Amino acid sequence: MAEEFKPYVPADTRMKEFTIPALVFGAILSVILGAANAYLGLVAGMTVAATFPAAVMAMAVLKLFRGTILEENTCRTTAAVGEALVAGAIFTIPAFLIAKNPTTGQPIWDHIHYWPSTLLMLVGGILGVLFVIFLRRVLIDDKTLPFPESVACAEIVKAGQGGATGARYVFSMIGLSALFELLRNDFGLQLVRGYVKHFWQLPVVRNFQLMTSDLKAITTPSNPTGGIFIESPEASPAMVGVGYIIGPKLASIVFAGGVFGHMMMAPLFIFINGGFGAGTDWLKTESAVWNSQVRPLAVGAMLVGAFYTLFRMRKSLGAGIARAFKDLSQIGKASTGETSRIDRDIPYSITIIGIIALVIPIFFLYLHFSGSVIGALVSAIVMTVAGFLFAAVAGFLVGTIGSSNNPISGLTLSTLIVAAILMVAIRVQGPAGVAAVLGVAAVVCCSSGVAGDIIQDLKAGHLLGGTPRAMEMGCIIGVIAAAFVMALVLQLLNTGYASMGGIGGEMLPAPQAGLMAMLSQGIITGQMAWPLVIMGALFAIALILIGAPSPMLIAVGMYLPFHTTFAIFTGGIIKWIVDGQIAKRKANKEKAENTGILLASGLIAGQALMGIIIAATVVIKNPPGTMEVKGLFPKIIDGGNPWLAIAVFAILAWILIRQPLKAAQEK
Repeated sequence: MAEEFKPYVPADTRMKEFTIPALVFGAILSVILGAANAYLGLVAGMTVAATFPAAVMAMAVLKLFRGTILEENTCRTTAAVGEALVAGAIFTIPAFLIAKNPTTGQPIWDHIHYWPSTLLMLVGGILGVLFVIFLRRVLIDDKTLPFPESVACAEIVKAGQGGATGARYVFSMIGLSALFELLRNDFGLQLVRGYVKHFWQLPVVRNFQLMTSDLKAITTPSNPTGGIFIESPEASPAMVGVGYIIGPKLASIVFAGGVFGHMMMAPLFIFINGGFGAGTDWLKTESAVWNSQVRPLAVGAMLVGAFYTLFRMRKSLGAGIARAFKDLSQIGKASTGETSRIDRDIPYSITIIGIIALVIPIFFLYLHFSGSVIGALVSAIVMTVAGFLFAAVAGFLVGTIGSSNNPISGLTLSTLIVAAILMVAIRVQGPAGVAAVLGVAAVVCCSSGVAGDIIQDLKAGHLLGGTPRAMEMGCIIGVIAAAFVMALVLQLLNTGYASMGGIGGEMLPAPQAGLMAMLSQGIITGQMAWPLVIMGALFAIALILIGAPSPMLIAVGMYLPFHTTFAIFTGGIIKWIVDGQIAKRKANKEKAENTGILLASGLIAGQALMGIIIAATVVIKNPPGTMEVKGLFPKIIDGGNPWLAIAVFAILAWILIRQPLKAAQEK
């Protein structure tokens, strides 16, 4: 006989759960964590699951109000959904800024359109919640699904009941990382100078600015027709944190792509092209070739890498799709005889009405994009069907491998290609067709991202004894809060970083959005840099044939700036050192892992939030078109001692090594 499941809080227990403090702080954290991941995703092409930092922050905040464990659970669930929504949004909505109008050559959007963007996120996010309601029981009750991150999150929350929340790790790193981001920018020091008179003139301040600028030692050949340049890591706490979280293997794979793209392909293309005379600025030359030739090649490699990822998961994907159709036949049966508090969902009748109510406004938005009733109808149908199927697939994959490995960009890419082919078939072409395709992809991507995150949080809540209905309503509130703010965050980043190309430029490359833009534009208009894309696709196929690990990550590394991938690699090296010391000392690996994740999450959040604050300040002080903001971004150091920048890595390495090892040796 199977052992009866017993949650941490028994099903017959009554305690505060769905309360105003839990929802308010959850909504605020949803916006904060979502904004941080928007910045991170645009810079590095990846996001970090917010479940763990959300759990720690929720415990820290609600302890001030003597909140119960179930209130903390509701707050965490509400907070974590912001990151999932943004993960879907940044892979698709920035593509409107990158894709070009085939007639004028100008971007489809010259800025983030607030209401269309908000509606895409709102509909996609809420649909993700509603779809999961149908899937919750079967997925959570499936004993074959380990839900690794859900179990880990539940254990962190249980440990927090004894006072060990780990909040000091997250908040201290947020402060340190934000300080580095502020002081490593000239504009940040100008802000400091405005508050502390004459502070700028102190030598220690100027030296600190030099210390925390990007360390980029460049060798410039007199005739750059095949030479290479040397570029070191970006002194970025966030990128070091990313490398630490994903670990040495994945960080090395990303960096390998950077080495291949910048140190091999770019010089090779320069050598082949020729025509660069003496005195040419090597860095500008390499950057131009990388943007115009290496990046399209990387797009082709990402395309093959995404479909190869789906192919490797074909059994899991097939099982997830089959499970989705099976669950449809069990909807009525699942709702009968429900008595337990831990089995209480939002009623299916309300859920179905909600789905229908959301499809109607999205139809009119697609009509606005495409200018065609048939095009809008086809888009809405594709969005609804693909959204539900991929929500089921995302939930199944999260139960198997965790939300950090959920391949939503690959799922979205499949939807985008289908939608683009259908638009061509019904003769919805040009900028209208591109916009309609990107609109479908945006909703499906947001829906899949949210669905995967929610099923993970629902499983963690199930282990803790939370009420599903409370968590589901909290997720909807978190989606609404994040959706109404994220379009503003994207616009702030695009405007504040305009002098470096905005979104899609060097500082905010947005690799997945660039991939979506190029494919939608190329299929709809029939215009694409096919030779380079095909070269990249063949390169990825070669990687697959020789058994190279993760061709998709190699392609992303080729697409990102070299100093970014180098910083991620540095974080991976630090994690490798920690792992080695843990094994050598035979210490508590689980405690070290949890502590390191919290520290790295704080580093990511701190830099990301300060980057958004600086961008917002630029927009407020210098409206677009009034004056050029100079000195906002890290630059190549002129004069001074560039090796002082190593102090940043020394500080980060000391913290990321010492604290996990110390925690691993504590009782």
